[in-house]
Amino acid sequence: MDGYRFTETIPLRLRDIDQMDHVNNAVYATFLEQARTAYFRDVVDKPLNSVGMVIADLNVEFERAITLDAGEVVVGARVPELGTSSIPMEYAIHAAGDRAATGSTTMVHVDREAGTAKSLPDEWRKTITSFESLES
Repeated sequence: MDGYRFTETIPLRLRDIDQMDHVNNAVYATFLEQARTAYFRDVVDKPLNSVGMVIADLNVEFERAITLDAGEVVVGARVPELGTSSIPMEYAIHAAGDRAATGSTTMVHVDREAGTAKSLPDEWRKTITSFESLES
């Protein structure tokens, strides 16, 4: 997938389909979540549920419907830059070889007890910067 070094393949399930016989719009957010979780597992080597990240922003731009016949979606995920405490991510969702949607999220690293933002660990910053070929 052009421009995305990281991809996650996600099988479609019957429960993803709505009354219009296509993937329900809310499921696209789940596709982004699954790709984001896999990115942290595979690139950062941390389970996302253990690192104190919250979603501050989520956007999805729909381009075409996905039907169950597609069988699966492939979600590209990338980090275009890093903030002090935030990790913006961009996504492309493809089905049957064609782009169906794009999306973005901004995650913020938080102190779970205080509920306040905290700086990204240097280890994550180095790993993501290297993987994405970002300028430091």
